[in-house]
Amino acid sequence: MTGPNTLLEKAAAADAAQASFENGRKDKPAPGGRKPRPKGDPGPSNSLYAEHVKVYPKGVKGKYRTIKWAVLIFCLAFYYLAPWLRWDRGPEAPNQALLIDIGAPRAYLFNIEIWPQEVYFITGLLVLGALGLFLVTSLFGRLWCGYACPQTVWTDLFMLVERWIEGDRGARMRLDKAPWSFGKVWRKLAKHSVWFAIALATGGAWALYFNDAPTFVVEFFTGTASSMQYFFVGLFTATTYVLAGWAREQVCTYMCPWPRFQAAMLDDQSMVVTYESWRGEKRGPHKAGTSWEGRGDCIDCGQCVAVCPTGIDIRDGIQLECIGCGLCIDSCNEIMAKVGRPQELITFDTEARQRARAQGGRAKWQIIRPRVLIYAALLLIVSAIMLVALLTRTTVQVSVLRDRAPLFVTLSDGGVRNGYTLKILNKRREAVDFRLSLEDVPPGALLTVQDVGEARDGQPVVLPTKGDKVATFRVFVTLPPDRKRDEKTEFEFLLQNPVRGEGDEYHAVFVGPHPVRR
Repeated sequence: MTGPNTLLEKAAAADAAQASFENGRKDKPAPGGRKPRPKGDPGPSNSLYAEHVKVYPKGVKGKYRTIKWAVLIFCLAFYYLAPWLRWDRGPEAPNQALLIDIGAPRAYLFNIEIWPQEVYFITGLLVLGALGLFLVTSLFGRLWCGYACPQTVWTDLFMLVERWIEGDRGARMRLDKAPWSFGKVWRKLAKHSVWFAIALATGGAWALYFNDAPTFVVEFFTGTASSMQYFFVGLFTATTYVLAGWAREQVCTYMCPWPRFQAAMLDDQSMVVTYESWRGEKRGPHKAGTSWEGRGDCIDCGQCVAVCPTGIDIRDGIQLECIGCGLCIDSCNEIMAKVGRPQELITFDTEARQRARAQGGRAKWQIIRPRVLIYAALLLIVSAIMLVALLTRTTVQVSVLRDRAPLFVTLSDGGVRNGYTLKILNKRREAVDFRLSLEDVPPGALLTVQDVGEARDGQPVVLPTKGDKVATFRVFVTLPPDRKRDEKTEFEFLLQNPVRGEGDEYHAVFVGPHPVRR
């Protein structure tokens, strides 16, 4: 039976080139496989920027890797399949469940329709997303970054393809260092071909959210789609290919602003990936059969660095590059099982609990704390506002623009008339005969709608409107002669749907000549 020492020797031999960052450990090669620079060597140039070190993440199995696969499958399945979901909205409406129709224009979310005038709903969703991210970060650290961020999901998918074609970490490093040959060329071509196919599917799927999915696919492959559609598919194909295939961890480290913000969300009660230095130090190689007295559980195998998608050494503490994925936990647990030591040397824990455990005590995880309560309260408040706005919104909206030139017209009988342009947004798909009337106007006020009709003393005028359209009307309000008339009179335009009982109102101003002073 193979002993722990033999297993560790095999693991060390398979990953001889792996290591932590050059600024962390100088006695081993960097994650990219380069030898450490001799002491005193300033390097190849006097550049202010560090040379890029390519990261070769190693495959790993374990609890957190399984969770990441499950989240990846769910996210990708939803992204690629959601545009194909159908939803019956009637004969005149699109039947795609999720659709942003630029031509209409409006957005469809199952049974909810969002008009451009309701862009505040989009703003509310963005605010909810930000508050949710703040709350999750304060509780569990960069859980979003490690599991559900699109950059993480697609990078994981691209690295999976890379392992299938080029092999695991050691094989990829040897392939990159090897001279060009037929085997190297076909592996590189195969990898990039699959990458490009995934990127094209990603860009195409994004376009499906803005077009009817079956129609767009036919038009795209028959060459009848618009140049703008081809442009955006190409744009998202290129960005997916570059960011997930080439940039990878550089996006998380240099392009994404969230690592700079997240420190403000964390405290000593936030669950983060942490190394139990009080238990692991003093680290060093360990042979089977020797005592563990006077040393820590960490055997300095470097497997936590080898599996890290950003190439950091978690033993150096919380770092900006750490995305909190927990793969180093799976790798370390595997090694601890081989050497017969307790697992979770690297674990998800809080700083407060780690301090207590280092001193031989125990501490509870304080979930309820001020920042969590604040984020949760704001999340509930914004959610309630969004829900009330959604439930109380109407399917009709009226807007009125008063004429500026002339401000008013004095009629031959001494009456004064103001002109207005009235627009009715009918969000329903069927035609509606709305009732337009005036409120808070003096007796004898005359409401005239050009080419439609007129009414006095608050009586309504019927305005026919088509479904799913904006109807425009020229409206005139005439007040009778009155020497005591004020220069400005405030009143209301009332619009009512007599069938459904819903409507809208608009506060307007009637302007007349200066009152006569005696």
